[in-house]
Order: sequence, then structure tokens, then C-alpha cells
Amino acid sequence: MSTARRPDPSGSPQPLLTTVAIVAACMAFVVIGALQALYGPAIPALRKEYGISPAVAGLSLSGHFAAAVIGVLVYHLLCTRLGHRVLLGASYLLMALGSVIFATAPNWPLALVGTFVIGLGFGGVDYGLNHLFAVAFGRRSTAMLNLLNGHFGVGAIAGPALVGRLGSEHYPGIFVGVAGVCLLILFTLGGVATREPAPVTGATSGIGARVAPIIAAFIGIYVLHVAIETGVGGWEPTHLETVGYTAATAATATSAYWAAMTIGRFVVVPLCLRFSAPAILTVCCVGMAGFLLLATLPSVAPYAYFGVGLAIAPIFPTCLPWLNRAVPSVAAAGAYVMAASMIGGVAFPPLLGVVIDGLDVKALPVVLFALAGVCLVLSFWLRGNAPDPNGLSASSPGSTGTTRTSEVQV
Repeated sequence: MSTARRPDPSGSPQPLLTTVAIVAACMAFVVIGALQALYGPAIPALRKEYGISPAVAGLSLSGHFAAAVIGVLVYHLLCTRLGHRVLLGASYLLMALGSVIFATAPNWPLALVGTFVIGLGFGGVDYGLNHLFAVAFGRRSTAMLNLLNGHFGVGAIAGPALVGRLGSEHYPGIFVGVAGVCLLILFTLGGVATREPAPVTGATSGIGARVAPIIAAFIGIYVLHVAIETGVGGWEPTHLETVGYTAATAATATSAYWAAMTIGRFVVVPLCLRFSAPAILTVCCVGMAGFLLLATLPSVAPYAYFGVGLAIAPIFPTCLPWLNRAVPSVAAAGAYVMAASMIGGVAFPPLLGVVIDGLDVKALPVVLFALAGVCLVLSFWLRGNAPDPNGLSASSPGSTGTTRTSEVQV
């Protein structure tokens, strides 16, 4: 395991993330992946316990995401004043507290309060650890971020599987268990530096007035690729059943799609050490578009959706370090794109539903292909307008590039 270090005025490097902190961060992402995925499988028990409709039960996820956006923005605003160690600790405590409230709430309104508290901590952990990994490992940040976010997928798969094995009526015990893990992670915070390294000045040389369009392009990619991600996850079963597959096959194919989101992040880790972030993004956007076109063919649609999952997987963790290197003078850039992606994840599924209702569910791959096409255009624009001077050379796989102020000691 690597240890991220930053320069120190005294001349001796100080650890930004120790090995223990890196392992704990990966465990934290397993936790937040499981938390996000636990609400759905718990809905049958929630409806029975509180006597609520499916739509009302679904508010648990909405409250979670709304609070997560707030958590991201609050973390960013307070980071300079309080530092990562304090804010990560507060975020873990919020997740633990919210999980206990949700598990023991005597009524539905209090349970919703629990999901909101969980969401606040979730947003802080998600943003804080993604941001730390984006700045902590120099040119290896892209690989490390994919490794980190791959563990989110592990949790997203393990959480529902645990509910399936124990039964939805045991969701309170699972949430209490999550709270316990959050409290254990608190003991590893000594391995997290309070302050991060200063960005390299001049990294934006030649960009100048294009900073705002660059951030807007990254936001566009984040919002649209999350729209595609949730669009496939939400509508793939319906589309496959409409074109002739059984419900069981459609469900299995959808599970395989979510598994591909995890597999893709682990598979791309070694590739990130050879190819630049711009190159990986472009290939991913081409892959998304190509596999979505294949999904229009009923005979290969389930396999095509698996390919879409593989192509989408690296985009989120790959773009963050590139964004930080492209516009280091805008400290809030990462917060903007992460908050926008969360908002997009909530807003786009119902919007996509309206579009499909006006057309036909068979048009799903075509509609999502159009979004992937916009992502591809944005990726080409960014390659030309936001080069990655401190990452790997886009035209030279294996090039070592220039390291930022923080470096990884292997």
C-alpha cells in the first residue's frame, strides 16, 4: 500500500494519508456504498412497520441525497477552517447517529430525520475522501481514486445481498452494524493530515478566462454520465422485458450491470498508470455511446448494458484529479461537480421517465446514446482546452509526467 506525503517547510515529508488511513478510507467507501443501496431492499419492511406507501417510503432515498448535497457543500466551506480530520470525524459521527435513529425510530417522520442525518455525513465522507485522494497521490491520483471508488461498488453489492440473506425485517440491525463500523473508523483519523498540500501555481497557465467554461464542461460530464448511469440502472429491466426477456433474466442483467460498475473501476487502476485522464475519459465516452447503440439490438442488449457499466465506471474517479490539476485556483471546483452529480442523480430519473412516456421504452438506448454523445463532445473539448500538464502525457502512454506538490512513496 502507498503512503501519500506532502512537502514540509522543515524539509522532512509529512504524511497526508498513512497506510492505515488509506485502508480505512476504502472501508469507509464500502460503508457508504452499502448505505446508499440499503434503502431499496428495506422498503418492504418500512412499509409494513410504518404503514406507508411505496412512494412515501421512497422519500428515504430522496432525503438522503438532498442531505448529501448539503454535506458536500458544508464540508467544502468549512474545510479551510476546520481541516479534513475534524470534518471527516464529524461526518462519520453523523452517519453513525443517523443510522441509529433510522434503525430505532418509532415513527416515519423520525426515520426520515435519520436518513437526512445519514445523508449529511455521507456527503461529507464522499467529498472529503474523494478530494483527499485527488490531491494526495500526484500522478497516481487517478489510479487511487478508481481503487477507492471501486470499494463503493463493493458496498453497493454487499448491502442488498446482506438484506437478502437476513431478510428485510432485520434492516435495523444492519444499520446499527453500519453505525458501529463508522465509530471504529474514527480511530484511524490520526493518519489523516489536517491540511492538504498547496496547489501548484501556474498549473492553469494558458487557461485564463476559460476556467468557467472548463468547470462547466466537467459539470456537464458529471451530470450526464450520472444520468446515463441511473437511467440504465432504473430502466434496463423494463426495456429488456419489453423486447422479450423474462423478468428473471432482466433482473440478472441489471445486477450484472451494477457489478460491471465495480469491476470497471478495479480493472482501470493499472491503466491509469499508463494512460492520461483525458485519454481514459474519451475512451469511456466512446464506449458508453457504442454499447448504448448495441443495446438497441434485442439479441445483445443484456451484454451491451454490461459494457455500458464497464465504460461508465472510471469516469467519476478519473475526472476529479484532472479537474483539480486543470483549475487549481478554484478550490470549490470539486465540490461543484460532486454536488451537481448528486442533484443529477435525483433529478434525471423522473425526467427520463417523462421522455420515455412520450416515446416508448424501446427508445431508452437511443435517448441515453444522445446524452453519451454530448459527453463525448465535451471530452474532446476538454482535451483541447484543459490539458493535463501534471498528469501523464495524453499522447504518450507510460510517460511519467510531472508530479504535483504531493507524491506517493511506494
